Amino acid sequence: MGRGRAKAKQTKVARDLKYNSQDMDLDRLTKELHGEVDTSNKTDDDDPFAEGNYIPRA
Repeated sequence: MGRGRAKAKQTKVARDLKYNSQDMDLDRLTKELHGEVDTSNKTDDDDPFAEGNYIPRA
């Protein structure tokens, strides 16, 4: 008992994934699955707390 909400949520998520068209970058997915690394996107620089990007308070 008590599984009704969880099952309804799973059903809703599954239905959304099935029927809602989502923009998918298939080339990027293919590269990721084959282990090809894209070096053009470096998101570590966006993180202010990443190593080397720390800015001490004044």
